Amino acid sequence: MAEHSAPAPAALIVLVYSDNALVRAAVGRAITPAPAADIAPVIIKEFATADALKEYFNDKGQADLMILDGEATPVGGLGLAREIKDEIYHAPSTIGIIGREADRWLATWAKVDGIVLHPIDPRSLARECAALLRSSTIAPTAAPSH
Repeated sequence: MAEHSAPAPAALIVLVYSDNALVRAAVGRAITPAPAADIAPVIIKEFATADALKEYFNDKGQADLMILDGEATPVGGLGLAREIKDEIYHAPSTIGIIGREADRWLATWAKVDGIVLHPIDPRSLARECAALLRSSTIAPTAAPSH
């Protein structure tokens, strides 16, 4: 009898937007190879400009999660999150990185699904990513019977 191993989990795509390369690197370190043991490995696609991220979606790019830096300039990640949520059908779950606790209201306006604070705490970011990825990647276990 042949042994069957479970198929390798498909990699999840995480988009990271910040004009600051150090922020993008901190996000990558926090969530790769995976944000939690029960989550598939992630592939990070970095974007330093809002235009590049919007072009990604215009080219039919897909993602399982977006992490957007609210402190990015000249286009802040929270305004960009709101724009994407309003314009992209089935936009991915989104985490906003905010600079101050007082900016939570703005993150709510931006329709983000999770919030982390600058400076990035790797454990908090990994926890938030794992929770959103778990909730957005649940697939049916069996095909419906007719």
